[in-house]
Amino acid sequence: MSQNDYSIKELFQLEACTNCCLCADVCPAVSATKDGQLSGAYRLAELRKILRSRSGIWRRFFGRKALTEDQLKQFSDTVYRCTLCGRCQETCPSGIILRDLWLSLRQDLVHSAAYPKKVDMIRENVAGSHNVFDEDNEERADWVEDLRHPPDHGYVKDRAEVVYFTGCVAAYFPMAQQIPMALSAVLDAAAVDFTLLAEEEWCCGFPLLGAGLRDHLKDNIEHNIQAVKAKGARKVVFACPSCYQMWREHYPHDVEIYHVTQHINQLITAGRLPLKKLDLTVTYHDPCDLGRGSQEYDAPREIIRAIPGVKLVEMAHNRENCLCCGGGGNLEMIDNKLSGEIAKAKIDEAMETGAQAVVTACQQCVRTMNTYTRRHKLKFEALDIVQLVQKALDK
Repeated sequence: MSQNDYSIKELFQLEACTNCCLCADVCPAVSATKDGQLSGAYRLAELRKILRSRSGIWRRFFGRKALTEDQLKQFSDTVYRCTLCGRCQETCPSGIILRDLWLSLRQDLVHSAAYPKKVDMIRENVAGSHNVFDEDNEERADWVEDLRHPPDHGYVKDRAEVVYFTGCVAAYFPMAQQIPMALSAVLDAAAVDFTLLAEEEWCCGFPLLGAGLRDHLKDNIEHNIQAVKAKGARKVVFACPSCYQMWREHYPHDVEIYHVTQHINQLITAGRLPLKKLDLTVTYHDPCDLGRGSQEYDAPREIIRAIPGVKLVEMAHNRENCLCCGGGGNLEMIDNKLSGEIAKAKIDEAMETGAQAVVTACQQCVRTMNTYTRRHKLKFEALDIVQLVQKALDK
């Protein structure tokens, strides 16, 4: 392990932890397992010990010993059983930027060869197939063929004003493919000139970042930027909050970027999307990477309230305090059981509102929540906000 994986700011912030354990109180993994070793407080305490064991003066005067291989592996298992939801950061009274610290810690563990083997799979899949699932990247836009009336160009144009960046989950999972199918109908209804990148779209890099592979991002970033420029596009729209956050924080700002909730809200405000009445009561789940990660809470709610007849009821935990769905941080690949236990708490809270459905704005949230409800045969639907807008299109 090496201190070089951490910024000077992160190393200083480590010492700001007061061990108040508020991060443990709000951690979805701790709540699901009752295991305090999954908390941010435990992680910070162990990391401080590790970093001090590397320092010559600490070893010499205080007898600090480096962790054994088995101890490091055990610590790694706790580090990767985290959804990177950011709620610990939101509640930290010391203002520690915990999410960035967890990403640096994962990179440190990768460089120390103490990480889950699934990390190798993520690295190999993205490098070889340009998507995290090792699917044929030439099939990224195959969902278009399932449309009732697919256009001749298949939404792949030489030039367009807007690029719709689909994301790996929506491109390949049948349950999530309903989202790009719905979005194409919404953008057509608003007469938006948009194109897909199809096989020229590569994974945004977010799974690499979350796996601790931050130094493997460069090729994907450079390729995607060039693919967008080749289309002559001024805007890139994302239905995936993780892709959106990745572009906000790690890509050069050469084009305008919008999460789809921001873009659709603009279209509604401009009168380009006439909406009919829907008799429906919904609750809204704030995706971690859109809410806490990108500070976008209002656009989705403004869209829901703009649809005649739709009633919005909030969950007990909403906006910056929203409970994670269990689908983030590559947790589903690392510990599928824990991911499902976190999803249970989310669905239980959503159903307590009395809503007919939970609306979110993330394909992974839709997939995680619907996987849980279908597995347990619950009559409760999770749908993306794009699907809700499609239902309300006044044809």
